[in-house]
Amino acid sequence: MVGLADIEHARERIRGAVVETPCRRTIWLSKLSGCEVYLKLESLQATGSFKERGALNRLLLLTDAERARGVISASAGNHAQGVAFHAGRLGIPATICMPEGTPLVKATSTRAYGAHVVLHGANYDEAYEEARRLQAHEGRVFVHPFDDDAVIAGQGTIGLELLEQVPELDVAVLAVGGGGLIGGVALALKEKRPGVRVIGVEPSVIPSMQASLAAGKRVTVNAASTIADGIACRTVGERTLPLAQRYVDEVVTVDEEEIASAILLLLEREKTVAEGAGAAPFAGLLHRREALAGKRVVLVLSGGNIDVNLIARIIERGLVKAGRLVRLVIKISDRPGSLARLAAAIAEQRANVIEIFHNRTSSRSALGEALVEVTLETRGPDHVADLRRFLSERGYEVEQEG
Repeated sequence: MVGLADIEHARERIRGAVVETPCRRTIWLSKLSGCEVYLKLESLQATGSFKERGALNRLLLLTDAERARGVISASAGNHAQGVAFHAGRLGIPATICMPEGTPLVKATSTRAYGAHVVLHGANYDEAYEEARRLQAHEGRVFVHPFDDDAVIAGQGTIGLELLEQVPELDVAVLAVGGGGLIGGVALALKEKRPGVRVIGVEPSVIPSMQASLAAGKRVTVNAASTIADGIACRTVGERTLPLAQRYVDEVVTVDEEEIASAILLLLEREKTVAEGAGAAPFAGLLHRREALAGKRVVLVLSGGNIDVNLIARIIERGLVKAGRLVRLVIKISDRPGSLARLAAAIAEQRANVIEIFHNRTSSRSALGEALVEVTLETRGPDHVADLRRFLSERGYEVEQEG
């Protein structure tokens, strides 16, 4: 099993080649949660994720003969970029197998760093099997994304930094996928400061670590789709489970809506871009805020590699959920000037028209009537209620969709 000395040696080995990321206190999240909250911004690494710490430590331990053979790995994205970036920098040939559904930004970046990318399978497990098949055929060195002592030690360097950056740390909250991050960080924290509480967070649709801890052995859970693709692991590692059993205090789960809400809140209020896995610790904090009230809590935002199209969908869903984006269906008279009068009424209530569709042939309206489907930007639910009341008082029949 990896030990504290391995993490300390890893820190010296990778020093200067990875970013010692900031860990800043956030006033807004502290007020919202009732804790003193700090954000460890691993999204500021060169590849946008903590993964390059472990990848680099593993690459630096290769012999000259192994470097010449090249490396191969499997990853949903962030480990791929970490391996590709540092392998390219060190002149080591690299092949990465990634699931076919990998976000475009991650696959494109991995290629840009110089690695050969093989898209295979519907999930990480299938990509992993292909990587192992290619490894046996090509003789490359396999760099595991989490179940490797050198990789775990590299990720554990975050724990050493946390103790220096937040000396009075009470609780560390980290995302859990295969267990390499939480295993290494928990080891470093507990060996140096046993009183620190370590909480893991994973998606409720694929809770492999929670299930394994409950069973006392590695459990393979069903495959599932999650916006936290970076931690969508069906099985935790042989090396990481014992670390979690020894050093991790608790693992909680969060659902997809909670993760999406955390992404949006971090973006809007903290001006911080986090991918699903990176936002999971914040979602976990909000899920159990009462139990952590008054504590100094560090959220490790493990990565920021999120597809911009997904961000757009999350923003739109969040605005709809908050009542700041609303779709109304309004009946008007099918006569000249009716649409203009409706638009003037909406403008009088200071709602902003995003999209409008005037339908004169709908079966939902009578002859001489038209349906207007209008998407509006508002200030929230109270504003929507005021607008609907205002329109109803002027004779409009209004329905709200969604």
